[in-house]
Amino acid sequence: MVKFMPKFLTIDDFDMKNKTVLVRVDFNSPVDPNTKKVLDDTRIRAHADATIKELVKKGAKTVILAHQGRPGDADFIGLDQHAELLGKALNMPVQYVDDVVGKQAQSAIKALKSGEVLVLGNVRGLPYEQNKGTPEEHSKTEFVKNLAPLADVFINDAFAAAHRAHASMVGFTAVLPSAAGRIMERELKALGKVLEAPEKPSVFVIGGAKGDDSLDISKYVLKNKIADYVLTGGVIGHIFLVAKGVDLGEGNMKFLEKKELMGLVPGIKELMKQYPGAIIVPVDLAMEVNKKRKEVDVDGLPTENNIFDIGTKTANKFADIIMKAKTIVVSGPVGVFENPEFKKGSQIVLEAVAESEGYSLVGGGHTVATVEKLGLTDKMSYVSTAGGALIEFLMGKQLPGVVALEKSAART
Repeated sequence: MVKFMPKFLTIDDFDMKNKTVLVRVDFNSPVDPNTKKVLDDTRIRAHADATIKELVKKGAKTVILAHQGRPGDADFIGLDQHAELLGKALNMPVQYVDDVVGKQAQSAIKALKSGEVLVLGNVRGLPYEQNKGTPEEHSKTEFVKNLAPLADVFINDAFAAAHRAHASMVGFTAVLPSAAGRIMERELKALGKVLEAPEKPSVFVIGGAKGDDSLDISKYVLKNKIADYVLTGGVIGHIFLVAKGVDLGEGNMKFLEKKELMGLVPGIKELMKQYPGAIIVPVDLAMEVNKKRKEVDVDGLPTENNIFDIGTKTANKFADIIMKAKTIVVSGPVGVFENPEFKKGSQIVLEAVAESEGYSLVGGGHTVATVEKLGLTDKMSYVSTAGGALIEFLMGKQLPGVVALEKSAART
């Protein structure tokens, strides 16, 4: 069996009292394009509760490194609001300087006292921040050269950005003792539980509208004997049906072509031959007729109507498999959940996950939103808010932010 669980240090491995700690978090939040106001502070509160409060309690001098948006985008703003929202979450004053590497930032870091928190400016304001590079290459930047001598420890708590080999994610690990923050630690342990030694039977539910990763995930988890079954829904279910020779109808087929997903068909066909019975595709689907839901068996296709959900038979079939599983991973809703007419499939499937006695990990933005709307968040074993990083981890790819922590731990 392939080993998936990285070896990294955590906050527990350091005495934080009076130490200056650089903490990379993921504060990237939805922003109103007109008012430039932060609309949701969920990620800020999550980092506050999981990691920053603990550092404050342990007497650290905490310096927050974070990004918001990308240069040129409407949500590329400073972090003054984020600092204010963090202060509310911590119930204490939080300092902010609109500077990352200059004298203002350096002076503010030097002036910090035990238990205080400072938020620096948007790291993506640095022209080289988003350049891909090794920890050693990034350690030579002005960013790391200016701040590392002022710090004792680097904490990476931004799992959601761990697939980015950016300066703020990996540069400090080359020159400072480094560890995972609590969110990073929890994410990696949860993923290790479902990838390294999952209790069997293990089921992966792959849905959503982004199909380009679906083949790689399915191939990886089946080849490495991580999953016993892969259940396909949403647009993913459609492309897997096409690979079985099903004609969905002109409009639905054109949609898949527009999404550039037809190129996956040969690979899916080959995978189905290699693992007969392991990949479960829909047996019925829900289409839109006069803005209402109408279900049709796959045998009754093609259709001129748009398909927006799995059918009830399929949802119940998936639920039966899920209820017998000991490990369940859900990536993507199985239908257009935002439309009340087409939330039924996702509701049946996710309620089965919630009721199951198995260990459940659900992840990705749309999946988490669906779980929250159904009020099932507390019934899942682990809910991951990461998107791209989670998908890449499930595909067996190494995440630069995690690899950097491993290398740092190996040197300690």
